[in-house]
Amino acid sequence: MVDTAEGAGRRVLLKLSGEAFAGGGGVGVDPDVVQAIARQIAEVVRGGTQMAVVIGGGNFFRGAELQVRGMDRARSDYMGMLGTVMNCLALQDFLEKQGIDTRVQTAITMGQVAEPYIPLRAQRHLEKGRVVIFGAGMGMPYFSTDTTAAQRALEIHAEVLLLAKSGVDGVYDSDPKTNPDAVRFDSLDYSEVLKRNLKVADATAISLCMDNDLPIVVFELLTEGNIARAVRGEKIGTVVGRGRG
Repeated sequence: MVDTAEGAGRRVLLKLSGEAFAGGGGVGVDPDVVQAIARQIAEVVRGGTQMAVVIGGGNFFRGAELQVRGMDRARSDYMGMLGTVMNCLALQDFLEKQGIDTRVQTAITMGQVAEPYIPLRAQRHLEKGRVVIFGAGMGMPYFSTDTTAAQRALEIHAEVLLLAKSGVDGVYDSDPKTNPDAVRFDSLDYSEVLKRNLKVADATAISLCMDNDLPIVVFELLTEGNIARAVRGEKIGTVVGRGRG
């Protein structure tokens, strides 16, 4: 696909939270929300950007929270991984309805619904203009989907990790939902995020990006057109990288 639009030809990885898929309902998938997300992604892909996606499973299960209630952490993490696959299939369906060829690759083998995760195959799909959705996390307990997103972005040679949040438009010095005076950062250095324990992603994911100079853009997901703005490099949300802040 040849396109001279700004952002065309870039390879990016988009991380979506599972909670966003619930549309405020807490549990399950809101078709209207997933359709709106698919529409945004389709717009970007038609412009020539190669896009991979990692989705959380928090709208179904959270391993750490289930552990608090007495469940074995590893088993509850595996439940969360299966939840991510349900989200992947939902997004795949809505993307296909937008006319976007899509492949789901999972870290846990489930041949009837998805391909196994094979990095080189994922890159070939991206080169052919397909969206690749990575499911089942890392396939191992104790690793978050934020860490999965950072690792997958590095392995497929993405230029940037886009962290799309639901209900928050960047990184703040405190929780803007409880502190009306919270200040949003335009940019931050990785080390500052870790030092101040800012709620961007878990420390493992941030460290992985820092060690490999992978920039992160944190922005609000459900504002129409925001994914395209982030891909184009417009001033949106918070940029995390080396020497910023």
